[in-house]
Amino acid sequence: MIFFLIAPLVLLYIKIDKSKLFEICFYGYSFHVVFGMVDLYGRNLGYWNYPFSALPPITGLSLDASLVPVTFMLVYQWTIKRKKNYYIYSLLTAVIFSFLFKPVLVRMDLFKLYQEINYIHLLICYVIVVFVAKWMMDLFLWIRRKYA
Repeated sequence: MIFFLIAPLVLLYIKIDKSKLFEICFYGYSFHVVFGMVDLYGRNLGYWNYPFSALPPITGLSLDASLVPVTFMLVYQWTIKRKKNYYIYSLLTAVIFSFLFKPVLVRMDLFKLYQEINYIHLLICYVIVVFVAKWMMDLFLWIRRKYA
């Protein structure tokens, strides 16, 4: 879990487009906040949990604050730089996280699913976060264009 916390932040530091630093970081912050709320909601309802944490009082920190937001930040950066469709590539990334990465974490006992929750439910959560974070970013970009 410590690797999942530190490695993405180092990668982001190296790969982030410094000319769009504020935009990409604001998107990442928006993604992190929404993802953190969805994750906390799921943990509080007993849908899933992280048995191990990089910092025990903050379960899910490595994924909520680093690996997942950084991955989506790099996807966002890639789509705006190459003028690609954000939604297609973000949804593809969400599918990879839901059906490839999370099952690996489950097999490694780093993530537990409870009740009737399955990977489709996780995908729905990722899709919600992908859309809300992008809409928040678009709103702030619109405000900046309108009043700058």
